[in-house]
Amino acid sequence: MPIRLKRPPARIAIASLCLCALSGCVPIVLGAATATGMAATDRRSLGAQMDDASIELRVGHRVGEVAAPQAHVNVSSYNRQVLLTGEVPRDNDLQAIAAAAKQDASVRAVFNEAVLAPEASSFGERSSDTLISTKVKASLVAEKGLPSSAFKVVVERKVVYLMGLATKDEADLASSVASRVPDVASVVRVLEIVPKETLERIAPTKASDASLAQDDATYAR
Repeated sequence: MPIRLKRPPARIAIASLCLCALSGCVPIVLGAATATGMAATDRRSLGAQMDDASIELRVGHRVGEVAAPQAHVNVSSYNRQVLLTGEVPRDNDLQAIAAAAKQDASVRAVFNEAVLAPEASSFGERSSDTLISTKVKASLVAEKGLPSSAFKVVVERKVVYLMGLATKDEADLASSVASRVPDVASVVRVLEIVPKETLERIAPTKASDASLAQDDATYAR
């Protein structure tokens, strides 16, 4: 289950979010895996990375077919879990988009963070999100002892979504680092919490089906 970290002036407030098994956002925006290629330092197996890139393309196409023309949808996949963000104009669009994502046989879970809005986010808002994403990634890289390659960063309307495979301590630290970046409204963790021992096992082996990580992982709470 993802959790949201809001960023008040002096402290971080934590509130739970629900995992939606059926939910969803056109134009379709695909996650970074499609554009940046496969990373050797990624904690996912090569097979999982390739699956995520394919999932983003397939789900993006399906979402584009069912979403209203004025909708704006982001499709991001990490370790075969799909995060949907963006804006749709009608409530039934949320259900249709999520159902479209869930139909993909390779998808293990669908997290719907899309919102109802009469208009899609503006070019200026998206540019601001891109800048925030760059700053968050830079902050994660700069944080000593934090494996930044373990996280995928998605930003929508100043909300930072963290996806990845991480230990609880890593997840807490990454969330704290992201929450301190200027202009970040809140941080939502869509993470699989994995025991340190499991990460030590999968790092050298990179099992093609990522079965070790999936068997031992629990969702961030």
